[in-house]
Amino acid sequence: MNQHDLDVLDEIQRRVLWLATRIVDAANHDRDTGDGVKVGGHQASSASLVTAMTALWFQHLDAEDRVAVKPHASPVFHAIQYLLGNLDKSYLPKLRARGGLQSYPSRTKDPDEVDFSTGSVGLGAAAPLFAAVTRRYVDAHFGARPHSRFVAIIGDAELDEGNIWEAVADPATTGLGNVMWLVDFNRQSLDRVVPGIRINQWRGQFEAAGWHVVEVKYGRKLAEAYARPGGAALRDWIDRMPNEQYQSLFGLAGPALRKQFLDGAPAEVAAFVADIGDDELGPLVTDLGGHDAQAMLDAYAQCDAVTDRPSVVFAYTVKGWGLPIAGNPRNHSALLTTEQVDALRAAQGLTPETEWDRLDPASPAGIRAGERREALSRPPRERALGVTVPETTRVRANKPVSTQEVFGRVLVDLARDPQVAPYLVTTAPDVATSTNLAGFINKTGVFAPTEQRSWTEDRMLRWTESPAGQHIELGISEMNLFLLLGQLGLSWDLSGQPLLPVGTVYDPFVLRGLDAFLYGTYSGSRFVVAGTPSGITLAPEGGAHQSTITASVGLELPGVTFLEPAYAGSLDWLLCDALGQIAGGAAPAATAAPAEDGAYYFRLSTRPIDQAPFEAARTRLGDAVLRRQVVAGAYRLVDAHQAYPDLADAPVVQLAASGAVLPEVLAAAAELAEEGVAAHVVDVTSLDRLYRAWQRTLRQGVRTATVPSVPGALRSAFADRVPVVTVHDAASHAMAWLGSAVGAPAVPLGVDEFGQSGNVRELYELHDLLPGSIVNAALAAIALR
Repeated sequence: MNQHDLDVLDEIQRRVLWLATRIVDAANHDRDTGDGVKVGGHQASSASLVTAMTALWFQHLDAEDRVAVKPHASPVFHAIQYLLGNLDKSYLPKLRARGGLQSYPSRTKDPDEVDFSTGSVGLGAAAPLFAAVTRRYVDAHFGARPHSRFVAIIGDAELDEGNIWEAVADPATTGLGNVMWLVDFNRQSLDRVVPGIRINQWRGQFEAAGWHVVEVKYGRKLAEAYARPGGAALRDWIDRMPNEQYQSLFGLAGPALRKQFLDGAPAEVAAFVADIGDDELGPLVTDLGGHDAQAMLDAYAQCDAVTDRPSVVFAYTVKGWGLPIAGNPRNHSALLTTEQVDALRAAQGLTPETEWDRLDPASPAGIRAGERREALSRPPRERALGVTVPETTRVRANKPVSTQEVFGRVLVDLARDPQVAPYLVTTAPDVATSTNLAGFINKTGVFAPTEQRSWTEDRMLRWTESPAGQHIELGISEMNLFLLLGQLGLSWDLSGQPLLPVGTVYDPFVLRGLDAFLYGTYSGSRFVVAGTPSGITLAPEGGAHQSTITASVGLELPGVTFLEPAYAGSLDWLLCDALGQIAGGAAPAATAAPAEDGAYYFRLSTRPIDQAPFEAARTRLGDAVLRRQVVAGAYRLVDAHQAYPDLADAPVVQLAASGAVLPEVLAAAAELAEEGVAAHVVDVTSLDRLYRAWQRTLRQGVRTATVPSVPGALRSAFADRVPVVTVHDAASHAMAWLGSAVGAPAVPLGVDEFGQSGNVRELYELHDLLPGSIVNAALAAIALR
């Protein structure tokens, strides 16, 4: 790049620095929040990345590239988007305001186009890596898309996050030459200057994982000084200088800086700098490569040249570059004073009237911005898949069967559908066979970038690895599972190809990947995940493998629909419905719930249960009505007035349950009938859909000052306002709200302690889930009435 172009980039980066700084300043000093709570922002963390990000957007990137931006650099990103013409000026003073710019880049909430949400540190860094895994899969199955580079801009302190190294080490992420991580190596974390230099450790870890490592340590001034006689001693001293000492230089100038710099330095260094004036010494010894546009562009080019593995660039930067708080150990959340902002504005040649202006479109910098806007523009992407997922695979079971087994059978049946099959892709963290994906894998194979020879023969599992495979196997990392699912669920946008992603994981370990699960749904990703097996029903496994709070997690996670069917037919309908909604069509006409936008979490079991009660309900209600109620969230599995007509005048109770405990609930209903109590049994297939329907009516009533109505799903399943007993192989509170929803006393039964080993009956007895306990709970509920 010639000097003219570098001067243009310098002019642009100075304006970016100003806008990013002023965006945070305006949020804190111009806006009255009315509540006295600090707005905050990160002027110093933004400033350290101004050069690197300016070089990316105003020179290096192409339209098809996808970038994750360090959370605390969001003001820089928005400043760049504004200068490119992709953000209206009205948003600039609205950082962290309602309807304004988000604290951290958000795919779903920011007004400008964000490729990857960031904010929970470490996850935004890993997301582009798994987006590249997804692109490799898409290219192999649907033909090569336009070349994309997947870039993550991260803070050096993010490398303390364990999920970073789980992602780097996973075999599924190897060989991705279109990935570049850019580490803002400013050697400061939130609380402190990082003691020592950890670059050797990190370099070794990346290289051990097969990554290409580039360091951009020095700017042109220092590089030229090192080339002069005696310059080697200067370089050696700067390399050996304690990090804390080097960082302290940024708050000094003149003789004080010289004294601090030479403290402990060899005589050769003092001699080398003796002829350098005090005004020149500071800019020289603090000239880092992360603030040299040419050095950064050279590093990006080096990464492009390495196409057989991911790259990481360590850009040495100054936290607070160009600001009076540069290098201050406590500058992470520090804000410039109004006087400092005024001085910075004046140095830019701006006034309060012109401070938010874009670059002059006739100037070289403005011309470059216009050119780059055109170069980076993208056509709209189509989210709908354009295929119809059947409402059912007509799975039937003539003997007791578990929902985990049925889940695998439904996937195999869908893999036989020529419309749906090409878009199905499954993944698991080394639990594919134990979560019943073996049939799907036998039919579709395991994905590998190149054909792999199989050295063993297994008649039960044909682990054929090739580019045609449709299962992506991961190492034992639930974080990686949800990170990959999140990116597979965004493939329509990031790779131009909608998919139908399905993941499986042991239900207890959903919690291990919860941060990444939340990250994916916050980003608007759509996928299916099955947590299986679950609960204390997995009795012999003991407390470590018995999930009890995951139902509550599924119920409470925004952007997630939680489902816990007990029977084969209901699971078939629910899974087909979930995949149908992901495919992008409207909710089927028979669906009572509104169209949903998010992920689907199935909590399944390995306990075989008798299918006859469901078939009896199917006969009583008919497929159309039963399917509508199952998909809406609940149906009456047993209607006591029909099953026991002689109990027409008897006390009535409703037994509501989900999943594997239904046999005990049905037995309790039969015992209650013998005692003269009519017990309806309600199979709750989706606590989530029931709760949302209830909440919609409540909120409507609150907002309009009217009496809330009873939503249809609850009205159909709980027709009578009579006492309720909730029974769940999960924490009892997850279903306890049903009493309020139907306006009746409720007694919740569930698992509120850590489990232990035993058989199912023993553990159900321990937690009051046997029929006798359910009967007693029903009598107590009636007494409460």
